[in-house]
Amino acid sequence: MYNKYDFIEFLNESMANNKLFCTFALSSNLDSVTEDIIQAYTILFNKVFILEVKDSNEYAITYNIEVTNMNGIPSNTISVHRKKESNTLYTINSLNILIKSLNGGKTDHGFQVPWQDYRNSILLTQNDQFKQLNTKVHKIINVG
Repeated sequence: MYNKYDFIEFLNESMANNKLFCTFALSSNLDSVTEDIIQAYTILFNKVFILEVKDSNEYAITYNIEVTNMNGIPSNTISVHRKKESNTLYTINSLNILIKSLNGGKTDHGFQVPWQDYRNSILLTQNDQFKQLNTKVHKIINVG
């Protein structure tokens, strides 16, 4: 069901140096997956964001956790970064692929991505190809 995205296997907790995670869930198990995350981790900033993936029955649950509180990574979870100005979540792999496609096939860490073109979306990879999921906020949960 979730194998359509390229999930990164975390070998140990030290690899998870980014505290922002995105767990995918279907509408049928959204509540239980969200509750499991809230019960398992200390959520930083006391907020869990649930994003609806447009044109899909899939949701993305995003949250920041304390690395010291990690007892494993939930299944169907990726580590993401966030560009606040455009409300874009992205993986490093997807960013590299995007930059190459916009920059004549060259990777350039100084390349300025037109983030507004990717507003309210999640950028990731699918079978090593760039994939953009358009999203909208479904719910924000205050925890703690």
